[in-house]
Formats: sequence, C-alpha cells, structure tokens
Amino acid sequence: MRLYVLRHAEAEDAGPGNEDEARRLTERGSQRMREAAKGLHRLGVTFASILTSPLIRAAETAAIVAAAYSNEPPPQVLAELGTGVAPSQLASTLASFARHGDMMIVGHEPQLSGFVSLVLTGTPNRLRVEMKKGACVAIELDDRFDRGEGTLLWMLTQRQLRKIGK
Repeated sequence: MRLYVLRHAEAEDAGPGNEDEARRLTERGSQRMREAAKGLHRLGVTFASILTSPLIRAAETAAIVAAAYSNEPPPQVLAELGTGVAPSQLASTLASFARHGDMMIVGHEPQLSGFVSLVLTGTPNRLRVEMKKGACVAIELDDRFDRGEGTLLWMLTQRQLRKIGK
C-alpha cells in the first residue's frame, strides 16, 4: 500500500485570543493548497481514505485535497492525528486502516516527521525530516505499519507540488 503523509497548509498565527485548535488556514494557504492538490492529482496520487487531524487547519487542508478528487473519498477525522500524540501511537492506530488500501493522512509537525522516521527507520528520531507546510511524503508499505519496513518513494514541498499542478 502507499501512504501519503501531508502537513497542513499555512494557517493563522497563534496569539492572544487565538487558541491553537481554532487556527484556520489563511487565504493564501488555502489557495496554495488548492494548487498543490492539483499537483497531487497530476502525479497520479490516489487513495482509498483520507484521514485528518481534528484541528481546523488540518481538516480544511484535507477538505481542499478531497475537493480536488471530487470528494471521493471524503475526509475522516482521526483523533490520533492531533497534536501531542506519539508517532508510535499513530502507527498502531493506522494499522487498522491498512486493509482499506492506499491512504493519505493530514496532520502536524513534529508528529508527522517523527512518524515518517518511525515507518522508514524503526525509530521516530533516527531520520531528520522537516515537513514544511503543505509538504507531502509518499511511502510504500507492505500493507503493514511495521517499524522500519517502509520505502520512501518521494518527498515534495508544497511549492514543487504547485509547479507540477500548473
């Protein structure tokens, strides 16, 4: 199976009166994600499920990607993609979704980079990965989330995805 790991797009800054959970995508972040989603589509990326963090900025990112695919499949919220969840706990939860085929997950740093390292090397801090906003990583797995069993197919920044989408 293929697993696509996508970090949410550019969001509002956190600040006084603006709780982290309530941060929405900026207009620029939304527009750039729409362009990046076209790039994902042009690359031939497909998935049977799209799972998203419950935080608004990730859910909005997942909705933009789903819209580029005519909302097939629609995004599903997965609590373990929220902030503060250990990469190993995320891996355990995602294992139950593997039988459904290729999937995309949408979440946050530093969890996503730790998760990518875990799937590729067996530990969440062996491989230093920096996922910028809107970046996507493609990993090939043998229908399981065994630690260190993944194969990196590609990693693209949002800018690269936007260029592909043009």
